[in-house]
Amino acid sequence: MKRHALSRRTLLKAASAFAPATLLGLGTLAGGTARAQPALKWANLTPGFTTLLTDYMVAKELDKANGLQLGKPTAYTAVTTYYNDFVAGNYDVCIGSWDTFASRHLSGVPLQYVCSVTTGNMINIITQAKGPETIQALKGKTLAAPQSTGTYRMMRAVVKDLAGIDLETHAVVQNVDNPAASVTLVMANRADAGLTWEPNVSVGLARVPDMRVLYNAGEEYRRRVNLDLPYFGVAVRKEAVARDPGLVARLNKAFGECIEGINSKTEEAVKIAGANSGIPPDVLKTAIASKRLEFKHVSMQTAEGRRSIVTASEFLVRNAALTKVVDNGFFAA
Repeated sequence: MKRHALSRRTLLKAASAFAPATLLGLGTLAGGTARAQPALKWANLTPGFTTLLTDYMVAKELDKANGLQLGKPTAYTAVTTYYNDFVAGNYDVCIGSWDTFASRHLSGVPLQYVCSVTTGNMINIITQAKGPETIQALKGKTLAAPQSTGTYRMMRAVVKDLAGIDLETHAVVQNVDNPAASVTLVMANRADAGLTWEPNVSVGLARVPDMRVLYNAGEEYRRRVNLDLPYFGVAVRKEAVARDPGLVARLNKAFGECIEGINSKTEEAVKIAGANSGIPPDVLKTAIASKRLEFKHVSMQTAEGRRSIVTASEFLVRNAALTKVVDNGFFAA
């Protein structure tokens, strides 16, 4: 009886020791205990290259390897709804243009920027073989461009600052609904040039081989400023960070590994994304190989990463494309 009572007391003591861990969401793993991380919601845009990132992350389980629960992303087809739902807090992690996140942050939206994943090499002005030879030669000619986009404002700022040309007074800007329409008008000889971004550039070049790039915003910026022009990156809602203080470091690491994988195993990454991207595999591979679709991970947890964004935001403020320079609160640390 005594031995039985002792065994029972020992069992109860052990159970009480583990009870707080269970209540706190702790589970045992090989090598110790680890806190069960809260599930996160994220999204992608289809068609588009963001599926390359999300699909590769899920297929390679880079989220799980870094203590994240991302799961299947919500797929959006409308850019406006995609960003508006993130602003409204309907999902936690968003892949988008850094200046869009900056403008939302400056207006009070509780978000922070984790890392950049592509450079401004994506943003291009294209023309036909017999089209204008230089950006200066666009004077008085028709430029098809989606004027409502932040990308248009960024290109306009780059050209104005680096070439001294305001596209809206230098050329006749023909507004279009999306970047693919710019390419279509150039192909049909209804515009002398078109402002677009990858993978639309490579789609146009595949259909009309003698079409060419007239101006690459990222290349010109790097040549003159000696820094990469950031473009797409990852933002996270502040309330998600508040729930999990270690989230930023793990997100940053996971996306860094994702970019490394896409760059070192492009063929496999394109195959994984498959039809979800809405882009033919050969076109997607061409865009990446050309370095126009340049995947590059730059962490905001580094001084270099923050400097790239501050410099770019100063650039946009100087050209009235952003209301003011981002503050330290914009960066997820």
